[in-house]
Amino acid sequence: MSAPDSLNSTSHESLQAFCLRNPDSPACDDVPNFYSYHIDIAANAAFLAIFAASLLGYAVTLAVTRRGVAFNVAVMLGLVCEVLGYAGRIMSWRNPWDENGFLMQICCLTIGPAFMAAGIYLCLRRIVSAFGPENSRIPPEYYTRIFIPCDVISLILQATGGGMAAVAFHGNDSSTMGTHIMVAGLSFQVATIVGFILASLDFALRTYRASPSALASDPALVHMRGTRRFRGFLAALVLSTLCILWRSAFRVAELSEGWSGPIISKQGLLIGFEGVLIVVAVLALNLFHPVICAPELFARGGGLTGVWSFRRKTQDGGEKTPKRNGHNEEIKDSSDSA
Repeated sequence: MSAPDSLNSTSHESLQAFCLRNPDSPACDDVPNFYSYHIDIAANAAFLAIFAASLLGYAVTLAVTRRGVAFNVAVMLGLVCEVLGYAGRIMSWRNPWDENGFLMQICCLTIGPAFMAAGIYLCLRRIVSAFGPENSRIPPEYYTRIFIPCDVISLILQATGGGMAAVAFHGNDSSTMGTHIMVAGLSFQVATIVGFILASLDFALRTYRASPSALASDPALVHMRGTRRFRGFLAALVLSTLCILWRSAFRVAELSEGWSGPIISKQGLLIGFEGVLIVVAVLALNLFHPVICAPELFARGGGLTGVWSFRRKTQDGGEKTPKRNGHNEEIKDSSDSA
């Protein structure tokens, strides 16, 4: 992860070393650092506080309800990354010549929303079960099997690229390869979210056109579908998905221009298209949390059940074959709260 071009100039090396040790010195006011702008401490401190509060909210919800473990853990991992990322930016505000804060904010803020996207993908399977698997082109468990591995691939690419770029930066080598891998990971994340949106729209359209008899007839699910809280959850899920998509597309454009490009050098764009969008995404699901707004969905199986590595085992160690109903839907154990 190379610093802005001006940092590579040997004429500034001694001044930069001095400023690293004496960041408050008036002599450092015009010395190039890792940023092409002065970090806005108010905005970044606000983001840190909001993400920390949101993280606490998801943790309390999980502790109280003990439901939606997979969803909560995924979103919480993303929020941990956000908290660390903005802590890194505050470190850079105190000392913009310190590479630790710079690398922390770049790596953590880049990969954080990938965890949040995984939490969103887990919800579609439950929603399909709530309205009726008959209206889906594929069995509900396949939404998990398709989108979660894609998200993992995206996360691995982003983390690998970020690590390679950080190592290259620390050794004063070219970070081009690592940057390209990060952009590939972000691009794959955008493609995965678009695919998720298309799959969701297809299911929604087929459900809208279906006859009432084709919808799931479980009285608890019928009641849930008619409540405002469930509709609020669906609206929050849509809003969060669009915010993460917009943010990811922005990061692709930002990093495609390099570490000293015109987009990454504008703090306002980062605040608006990174911080604000992710705040909206996580707070929407804080307020309309699926476990609170759709508890009926968590009274039956879902989450990571059905992903190959998470299949339940029989007592003798063999794989348990799930029973299926006439619509090819797995009948789950109601004790599953993943």
